[in-house]
Amino acid sequence: MNDLFNYKPNILVVGDLMLDSYIYSECSRISPEAPVPVLNIKDENNRLGGACNVANNLLAFGANVSLCGFIGDDYDGKILLSMLQNIHIDTKFIKILSNYHTIKKTRLIAQNQQIMRVDKECDKVYFDFSTLLDDIALSIQNFDSVILSDYAKGALPTQFTQDLITLTNKYNKPILCDPKGIDYSKYKNATIITPNKKEAQSATNIKIDSNTSLFEAGFRLKNELNLKYSIITLSEDGMAIFGDDMIKIPTLAKEVFDVTGAGDSVIAALAFGLSCGLDINESAKFANAAAAVVVGKVGSATAKLCEIINYNYDLSYIDDKLLIKNLKKDGKKIVFTNGCFDILHRGHITYLKEAKSFGDILVVGLNSDNSVHKLKGDNRPINNQDDRLFMLKNLSCVDFVILFDEDTPYNLINEIRPDILVKGGDYKDKEVVGSDIIKDVRIVDFVANKSTTNIINKIKGI
Repeated sequence: MNDLFNYKPNILVVGDLMLDSYIYSECSRISPEAPVPVLNIKDENNRLGGACNVANNLLAFGANVSLCGFIGDDYDGKILLSMLQNIHIDTKFIKILSNYHTIKKTRLIAQNQQIMRVDKECDKVYFDFSTLLDDIALSIQNFDSVILSDYAKGALPTQFTQDLITLTNKYNKPILCDPKGIDYSKYKNATIITPNKKEAQSATNIKIDSNTSLFEAGFRLKNELNLKYSIITLSEDGMAIFGDDMIKIPTLAKEVFDVTGAGDSVIAALAFGLSCGLDINESAKFANAAAAVVVGKVGSATAKLCEIINYNYDLSYIDDKLLIKNLKKDGKKIVFTNGCFDILHRGHITYLKEAKSFGDILVVGLNSDNSVHKLKGDNRPINNQDDRLFMLKNLSCVDFVILFDEDTPYNLINEIRPDILVKGGDYKDKEVVGSDIIKDVRIVDFVANKSTTNIINKIKGI
């Protein structure tokens, strides 16, 4: 299986391109001209919206992204195109039209509350879509997957959508659709569609208020549209996947500040996961975690891989050492310590909590059973390595636990290259293993009279 860090898939996003404008202001009075607030602008910024936000999410995951759609030959179009090119999204499939104006959504925010949205839209595109399809056909073999990001603004008319699905299926590429409207026939034969609960209800005329009705709606979409999978996102209830059976994945979101763009993150993460070789269930779990990160931010946002990892998303199929290296690349400060941690006690917890306080990620090198035998004698460890591993992994202050079989963790330290090494108080004035590699070494005093040996002696009555 390819993993999420070592593979950079090529993904094509086709859909409605938008510029999201945010105007931040303060309001302290009512206008004398009309009973409306007077906003004093403090800041303004532009963000990528619509299909552009899907592309931006893919970029945050590490994909190579090509974007297809329409912008106007206008000021907003120039801003949008420049923003895309500045982050190295391939824009060769974007068409600039003189008879079209760039879609722009302006949000007015006062005292951190959105009070109004002003939209400039186009719902009709006058263009020969067959020429665009020909352009895509020349490059389709280079893509690992295709996303159709439909906001019903004219970029994905029915015939063009069906032609794209036919073309993509011809080359056995996954094609994922974020649908709009109530007639989903335009997405027939796609790999996946991802409506939310409200959209699925409208498209199927089924009120989703139980697992039974959810099952019926999901499989109606899958079967009537001849999809490989249908996925219904359920907001605070996570999402449901419909393949051979219905599988529900609970939400991971801890706090919800803004749901803007959550659907974009879901479909981007699904396509990214599938393009990297994950199966549909792992891809959906990854998408669920990405959405949890995004709704914890304000505005159209993205989720980096390291943020998803830190959200307790289970990436057990990826080597821990690779995850740690990528967290370090993303600016996280890595702290390393090691030990046997045989009978977990107060001294251990205090020590590990202080070690974690020195950085962002705490990695614990854990002596294997064989290694403990060599160090402590034939009667140790009391708890086997699986039990010790389980206990350490379930401490909130510990992020990674890695077994090593040697007498010392020197090779592990050399491979991980942490920022900080931490050892216990008995290493004062002694050379710490790995200090020739990592110069920042910190000594943490032990809690008096708290040790595994003392616990064993007490049990023995010594």
